[in-house]
Amino acid sequence: MSQLDQLVQLALQAAENAYAPYSGFRVGAALLLHSGQAVTGANVENVSYGLTICAERSALVRAVAEFGPETRIHAVAVVNLNHAPSPPCGACRQVLAEFCSADALISFPVLENGTVVQRTHRFGELLPFAFNLRLKP
Repeated sequence: MSQLDQLVQLALQAAENAYAPYSGFRVGAALLLHSGQAVTGANVENVSYGLTICAERSALVRAVAEFGPETRIHAVAVVNLNHAPSPPCGACRQVLAEFCSADALISFPVLENGTVVQRTHRFGELLPFAFNLRLKP
């Protein structure tokens, strides 16, 4: 089993712990850090939907809390238990941009020919013009 396949399995396990009583959309994320450590997170909904925390950001906050602000991400896997397409949302992409290089691998479910399949892309493909401090002159 590849590292990315293992990351997908960790994300599935994390999705089991998602708190999604309003939408029923349970998402898990797993990050592979450059240090080799894996960190997981799950979405946590709130009755005020705007306060919901996505699985990707949940995992990232945990990684920074455990390993510090110099955390760097090598790969991310996102899954859900609803067998639906679920690429990282725009907010998650922007937050991940602080910790991912353009070459970081991002795996998530997409709809392809009527079937949901797990696909992997480079982070730079998902957010080609990320706003970050590296853009400073």
